[in-house]
Amino acid sequence: MAEAGVNIGGSRTAALHQARPGHGQAARPARAQGEGVPCDLVTVPARQGLEAVDILRLRDGVGPVLHDGECHTLGFLVPAGTAAAWDVPGSACTQAYGRGARAGRQEPPVTGSGWLVAPEAALSEATDPAVLRAALGEAARTIEAVDRCR
Repeated sequence: MAEAGVNIGGSRTAALHQARPGHGQAARPARAQGEGVPCDLVTVPARQGLEAVDILRLRDGVGPVLHDGECHTLGFLVPAGTAAAWDVPGSACTQAYGRGARAGRQEPPVTGSGWLVAPEAALSEATDPAVLRAALGEAARTIEAVDRCR
């Protein structure tokens, strides 16, 4: 994971940078160079986000995911308009307003960020908000259960 600048210590997400057979770029329709889909950005704490990425990856539902430079938060690209109805505690959804947050780009749309799951390694152009909501809930319950066992 050196290319994304994140050391996630052997997590299953390390395999996300390699496209799986039948998924990734080949599974999506071809796009013109530089063309993308406007997206909003859901940000969550890194621990919950990494768990959610693993859950989504196992269910073939992960879109592009960003990490901040400090690796404290992850950002999931979701379809434009998601922010208007996003209400998941512990997360925030920012409207893109066409300011360059676009799936399908090589460069991260947010200054100081990097790709955890790059667009070419993602299984979709953006993560479905309902699927992300469920994965974040499952991730929170998993983290709570692990913390109780300590």
